[in-house]
Amino acid sequence: MTAYWMARSKINNRENYSKYTSLVGDILQKYGGKPLSRGGKFQMMEGPDYFKRFVIVEFPTFEDAVACFESDEYQAAAEYRRDGSGEVETVIMDATEGMGAN
Repeated sequence: MTAYWMARSKINNRENYSKYTSLVGDILQKYGGKPLSRGGKFQMMEGPDYFKRFVIVEFPTFEDAVACFESDEYQAAAEYRRDGSGEVETVIMDATEGMGAN
């Protein structure tokens, strides 16, 4: 079943954060990830206006998305933002049909 990697971020140091983003595309692709939206126009409709960048990546399966996130390559790339250059919340979620699933 398709899964989605959804992240919201706040960039504190654009130069160092760009080291992370320059590596991530190839890593996502290696695990079958397909960026659907990243860094585009958005409007906060509800909730805190803290994060300023949003990303949605589609993966073939939930397991592919988790394997990508947990991979040595991704973890090494993420160090460029985890030094305080960025703040990120990431969620991986199965695609479900309808609103009945909890």
